[in-house]
This record gives sequence, C-alpha cells and structure tokens, in this order.
Amino acid sequence: MSNIVTRYLKGMINTLITSQTRVKLLMKFFLNSRTSAHLRGLESEFGESTNSIRVELNRFEEAGLLKSLRNGNKKVYQANQGHPLYSDIHSIIMKETGIDRVIEKVVHRIGSLREVYLTGDFARGKDSQVIELIMVGSEIDREYLAKKVHQAEELVGRKVSYVILSLEEAGEHLRKMKQSDLFPMWVSDGDRNTEKNSILQTAPAE
Repeated sequence: MSNIVTRYLKGMINTLITSQTRVKLLMKFFLNSRTSAHLRGLESEFGESTNSIRVELNRFEEAGLLKSLRNGNKKVYQANQGHPLYSDIHSIIMKETGIDRVIEKVVHRIGSLREVYLTGDFARGKDSQVIELIMVGSEIDREYLAKKVHQAEELVGRKVSYVILSLEEAGEHLRKMKQSDLFPMWVSDGDRNTEKNSILQTAPAE
C-alpha cells in the first residue's frame, strides 16, 4: 500500500499543474523559503527560455505568491511567506518529494537527536533523487538509524544521504553554510520546519 501512495504523491503536482515551468518554480521557492533567484539564474538552472519563465514569475507575483526586490539591475524573487496559501503549497511539496515521510521515519528512538536539516539540491529548491540530511545530536544509534534510513528510502523511492554532527561540530559547520543551502526541518521539541531554538539561532555570530 505504501508504494501505491508514494507513486500517487510523486505524480500529484504534475497532475494538478501541467506547466513544468510552474512546477519547477513551486519547487524552487516553496520548499525552502530562504531560496531566492533572478530570471537569468532560473534560465540557466531550468534550461528554458526567459520568456516562459518570466510569464510564470509575473503570474506568481501578481497573485502575491512571490515577492521581489531589486539587487542592482537584477530583480530577485522569493516566496511570500505571508500569503495564505504558502503553508499549504509548502506542505504539498514536502509530500510530493517524500521529505516529510523521511523525517517522520528516522527521527524517533535513535538517540539524543537535537536537530535535522535538509541540505543539497532539495534545500536549493531543485528536484533530486537524493534527500540529503544533516543530523545533529549525541549518542546516536548508527546501526538503528541506518535501518530506518533504508526503510525510508524504500518508502519514498529516493536515496537518503546523511551526516551526523555533534553539537560542537554543528555550531561551526552550519554557520559556514549559505542559508539557501540549509533548511531546518526538525528540532528536539518535535516542531517541524522551524528555526526556534535551533543552533543557527542560538550560536553566536562570528
């Protein structure tokens, strides 16, 4: 049954939205709200004409789903988290990619897990066959975690890559990363998609 559900969820967005440019833009901006991009960068990333991308960007901005600002001569776009549909779109994309089910599968009973971050292509808003995670904690049962990761891979049909960092290692490592390359997924109080009490918030600036 889980494989049937997985196949259904993977095709959900493509079924609801026939424009592949639109699907790519939703993935780009609504998986990680920190992601920002300009037209030429999207043209290079998507391999599509600027005209088709511009049309969709204008539609999203007119609908209030995207906001923009000027950086020199570039117009930079970012998701509008204040839009009433932002959380719903984000949730659909999390389900589409299987990331929500991976997190649910691996975070429990593996040790003193403090935080989980999404990184790699997905954190940058790019579809990928690999879900990359940074897990922060201590006394992690690595054998049990490997078992849970394997189960998660079979559940969502994607490879799950992860690294484990201690609190001390994470403080320095995470601060060196670009915000757009890192998305906080889970903290030890059980909250998802939040930076509350995360290392990124509590660590002092360098």
